[in-house]
Amino acid sequence: MENTCYILAGLLLLILGGSWLLKAAVALSLKLNIPKIVIGMTVVSFATSAPELIVSIKAALDGFPDLALGNVVGSNIANLGLVLAVTVLLSGIDVAKSFYKTDWPVMILASLMFFMFIYFDGELQQYEGVLMVSFLIGFLVYILKFQKIAVADVVPEDVAPLPLYKTILFLAVGGLGLWGGSELLINGAVGMASSYGVSERVIGITVVSVGTSIPELAASVIAIVKKEKAISLGNLIGSNIFNLLAVLGITSIITPIQVVDTGLLSNDIWWMLGISFLVLPLVFLPQKLKLGWREGLVLISFYIVFVYLTIT
Repeated sequence: MENTCYILAGLLLLILGGSWLLKAAVALSLKLNIPKIVIGMTVVSFATSAPELIVSIKAALDGFPDLALGNVVGSNIANLGLVLAVTVLLSGIDVAKSFYKTDWPVMILASLMFFMFIYFDGELQQYEGVLMVSFLIGFLVYILKFQKIAVADVVPEDVAPLPLYKTILFLAVGGLGLWGGSELLINGAVGMASSYGVSERVIGITVVSVGTSIPELAASVIAIVKKEKAISLGNLIGSNIFNLLAVLGITSIITPIQVVDTGLLSNDIWWMLGISFLVLPLVFLPQKLKLGWREGLVLISFYIVFVYLTIT
């Protein structure tokens, strides 16, 4: 029970901390007259990935690399198998052409890059992290130069200018929330793994990864309830790209990440690749560039089977 409380409290702090950090970062960027398009692809993307980044860095530095890896791999599976599935089960979405022109190919390249770097030696090394972050920077430069329309709506429309003292306050409180949340979440996750006799990898790929995907799921459901524009497939794929290239890239630059539980290589990484490839035919069949309840059932079934096989 104590570990569960730690996990819940940690997730709450991560969600609140990430939200405060995002609000402050966007407000600060607007004060500096940075174009919204740049804010959307850099500030917002990094801020929304902050919970995953802090948790992964903290876990790797504390000697729990499987939590760091499981968090990212599990989050990528959950973004498509859970968040996207629930979204399209509640309300179908139209898929932009940038999906097959840019978003999906880059996600697959990032996934394959991560696979090649870690599968054969079981370690994500510092120079590999540099290559991953460099690839991300190249992708951002390309998007900002050639695909501006595709990311024009990434910045929240209801952003209001904040006084400087409030911006600094949100930055400080948001950072503290992320740090405190990561401490509680990792302590709870490691304690839960010990209590139930399972590896940190299993807890990371299920409990922790779903927890760090809660903001995306909540935003999606709220958008549907308010009959506003639902979270787009492009946003979720962008989150997956950032999780791999930014979160794992930056974490491995700070400290190399070595696989302890080989189940990540024999099971989890294949499921991540599988659902990433699965999205492509679902977008075109049976109805081109649309995702509805049928595709949602396929994705949620995929995710349920994955979780069941992982924990049994």
